[in-house]
Amino acid sequence: MAFELKQNLKLSQQLIMTPQLQQAIKLLQLSRMELVETINQEMEENPLLEEVSPDEGNNEEVHTEIEEDIRPVEREEVKALERAEEVAIIEGDNREEFDWTNYLEDYGPVGVTYGGPDAEEHSWDNVLTESQSLTKYLMWQMKLSSFTEDEIRVCTQIVGNLDQNGYLCASVPEIGQLENVSEEFVEAVLKKVQEFDPPGIAARNLQECLLIQARMLGIKNKIIEVIIKDYLKDLELKNYVHIAHKLKVPLRDVEIAVLLISRMNPKPGSMYSEDKIQPIIPDVYIVKAGDEYKIILNDDGLPRLRISNFYREIMAGLTDHGHGEEENGKKYIKDKVQSATWLIKSIQQRQNTIYKVAESIVKFQRDFFDRGIDFLKPLVLRDIASDIEMHESTISRVVSNKYVHSPQGIFEMKYFFGSSIKRTSEGTIASKSVKEEIKQIISGEKPKKPYSDCEIVDLLKVKGINIARRTVAKYREMMGVLPSSKRKKYF
Repeated sequence: MAFELKQNLKLSQQLIMTPQLQQAIKLLQLSRMELVETINQEMEENPLLEEVSPDEGNNEEVHTEIEEDIRPVEREEVKALERAEEVAIIEGDNREEFDWTNYLEDYGPVGVTYGGPDAEEHSWDNVLTESQSLTKYLMWQMKLSSFTEDEIRVCTQIVGNLDQNGYLCASVPEIGQLENVSEEFVEAVLKKVQEFDPPGIAARNLQECLLIQARMLGIKNKIIEVIIKDYLKDLELKNYVHIAHKLKVPLRDVEIAVLLISRMNPKPGSMYSEDKIQPIIPDVYIVKAGDEYKIILNDDGLPRLRISNFYREIMAGLTDHGHGEEENGKKYIKDKVQSATWLIKSIQQRQNTIYKVAESIVKFQRDFFDRGIDFLKPLVLRDIASDIEMHESTISRVVSNKYVHSPQGIFEMKYFFGSSIKRTSEGTIASKSVKEEIKQIISGEKPKKPYSDCEIVDLLKVKGINIARRTVAKYREMMGVLPSSKRKKYF
């Protein structure tokens, strides 16, 4: 058996995910807020990136003498960033100085005054207040209470182990071991904390939470206490007749007790949740002008970027055959220029792709924008991908976490995509339109006699929509609508 060396020439194609291509794909699927955070982070890490002030114009180009030294980009990277112009500006914040004093004097709220004519000038900085967290609010109440040092330590542990709904996550034995105190001592402190505001705080379960609220509200109704202790499951199922039968009391008394319980808060800590509700900022505006719709990209809030002129001059001053630190400096700047250029092009390509997808959505869903939800057509990613000659995975990334402001309202881009359902007559209807029909049927039902899923199926058939009962149940659950047994109101 002989061994020999041979050389073979083989031609093959393969896609290499370079860092630049990975960056372009990553930016494409980011939400607006995530994109701003990414840009700000890149500006901190790359000194060659700088923000363009609004008064410097909108037509500045990315052009440096050192770009000739940047290696040619791979073929697949060019495809990923095709048709990206050499513009290094992304529209952004207006960060110029603003005269707030004159603005408040001229446009301040009418009819609002502070003090008399001789009073000190009121500071507008003190008008806005920060929302208080649940932990701070409870610690403030603790400081106003006559607690010993040991009680303060245990109270701090209790407050620190509350979840966002105000329930105690740690057990009494665990807190006792952490603070080296008895379980009886922890229970005593817990009872004091449970007297804090909001009512029901620091409860260990729903039952205890409701009992605390009933006690603090001063409700003297034994039926309420018994229902909370022994009949929460029947209460959830609205089986009031069974409760009345078991307690041997009139149904009306049970209904009154249930009415009072329903006004309690099962999540007392939720009102102090530290999770901030972020307003939806549309990525695209679809505006009707005459008989046509125009696509306007929302670039407000995106920093306008360019490569720093300061580093251009430094690079131009470096010799081609430098040594030591000069060569290292030139390589560092070349790498940062390349990184900055790709970031700028990737952002611009992202905006161009979003524009194309929005334009295609308008073409397919023209009837929806003209006439409303009832005319939303079935649409899948493949339809848009074929229309703008891109891959389905690209379309999927584009529509993720993006929002559209249209004459019909603000919608997530994903909203316009959905499967089709056959009508009893010819044609199809979008699944979202069916959900809207179900929502309208439920909103028009009698509170004391809600429609069952089977009845909703029959009502949809009258409108020419033929779907199974399990499909109605699935859509109802997706919309967060309870079944008829739990929607029924007895009083």
